[in-house]
Amino acid sequence: MFFTRAIKVFLIALIAFVFATVATAFAASNTIPSAGAAGDGANTISGYTVTNVQYNLNASNPANIDSVSFTLSASATTVKIKLVAAGSTYYSCTNTSGNNWSCTTTGATVSPSDELRVIAAN
Repeated sequence: MFFTRAIKVFLIALIAFVFATVATAFAASNTIPSAGAAGDGANTISGYTVTNVQYNLNASNPANIDSVSFTLSASATTVKIKLVAAGSTYYSCTNTSGNNWSCTTTGATVSPSDELRVIAAN
């Protein structure tokens, strides 16, 4: 009886040792560089007002939209537009001067276009 109990105690101790070793091995493998930074914060996101929208149609085939130009109410560094609500095509825009933007819309046509979605970020 003593021998059976000693085996049970030994097995429990062995299992505890294995778990402790595995846990230590995982903890020892985590390294964090000393130059790291972390933080959390919140701020409001203000929107842009889009004005002076101009759809520039193709001269040969006015069913095609060559470009869209507009003015934003504040500066931005990245601007994209989408013309079809159910579509997934976004067109990149370039800053022409100040807060004025122009977006080349290669392949866009008037027929399915049902929205002007402007996405801008500064």
